[in-house]
Amino acid sequence: MTAILPGIQPAQSIRELAAAGFIESPAPFTEGQVQPASLDLRLGRRAWRVRASFLPGRGGVVARRLEELALHEIDLTPGAVLETGCVYIAEIIEALALPRGLSAAANPKSSTGRIDVFTRVITDHARAFDAIADGYTGALFAEISPRTFPVLVRTGSRLSQIRFRAGETRLPDAELAALQSRETVVASTDASIHGGVAVSVDLAGFAAGGGQRLIGYRAKRHTGLVDVDRVDAYPVRDFWEPLEADGRGQLILDPGQFYILASKESVHVPPDYAAEMVPFDPLMGEFRVHYAGFFDPGFGHAGTGGAGARAVLEVRSRDVPFLIEDGQIVGRLVYERMAQRPETLYGTDAGSSYQAQGLKLSKHFHARAPLD
Repeated sequence: MTAILPGIQPAQSIRELAAAGFIESPAPFTEGQVQPASLDLRLGRRAWRVRASFLPGRGGVVARRLEELALHEIDLTPGAVLETGCVYIAEIIEALALPRGLSAAANPKSSTGRIDVFTRVITDHARAFDAIADGYTGALFAEISPRTFPVLVRTGSRLSQIRFRAGETRLPDAELAALQSRETVVASTDASIHGGVAVSVDLAGFAAGGGQRLIGYRAKRHTGLVDVDRVDAYPVRDFWEPLEADGRGQLILDPGQFYILASKESVHVPPDYAAEMVPFDPLMGEFRVHYAGFFDPGFGHAGTGGAGARAVLEVRSRDVPFLIEDGQIVGRLVYERMAQRPETLYGTDAGSSYQAQGLKLSKHFHARAPLD
């Protein structure tokens, strides 16, 4: 392959990495698996229910920890139900043999985060989740923990995605401020830029017909299961409770509950950049926002039909009830340089499920009406 250029590697480079043997797979990539700035990872044949989450640590390997912690092995080939409140480790079909100078980071796919499935990628010798070291060679595993809905998965299901980085990719605040001025990456009259550009929550509401305004959805407990590979398959009312705007612009987050909300600002990722929602600072509130943090080049881009795309926020309170208010900052978007402009941008093919979105549940649920 050609030399690896500095930056986040685009789709064409990901295919070159695979052709060169740096990404190993016994099966060819499936349609839509290669995204503009990431690769979807497929579950392999086996998974294990484990007693506890773990990291192998320096010198440790996942297989050895599984011998200590696995309760039973599960064959994913025919499909298997993963229960809420349990922790599973699954094989990933893809493996890596990264060259020096190339590292990677993983994140849940948007559709995974929006059904409250907590998933992280683990490697041998790892001392952090979702971080794949420069030059790593070896297998990949997915830790999966459904938090609200039981899920049906199978060999080939895609819950996580991986980005490949060469060199320093993140824009410092001064460059991000210039990009904001030039491209309006976050539509705000007073954009706060400090370690990323601030994103706030919209509790004024979105029109839902009949004079109703919705601010979000709260997940129901004790529902049926969600097949992660089925699209537009489930009625909203069976899984979600709609939350109406109360005119005060407030919402109390209850401990243990899962919410889908939306950002007040529209988000724009220009074609030569990628973005990521960074973890929320716990000093600013007792809740977590956004499991799935990757935003691809072209998200919200006018040239791909995405002007006005909001960031959908997956929100879970921690240990105490917490009041959030309209316009409150809930996260920050960091922007990174692409090594090259991707050959296909987000929103230009059928695999882009959330372009031009407002308040939107995952693709598993009927989209015909907000309350269905």
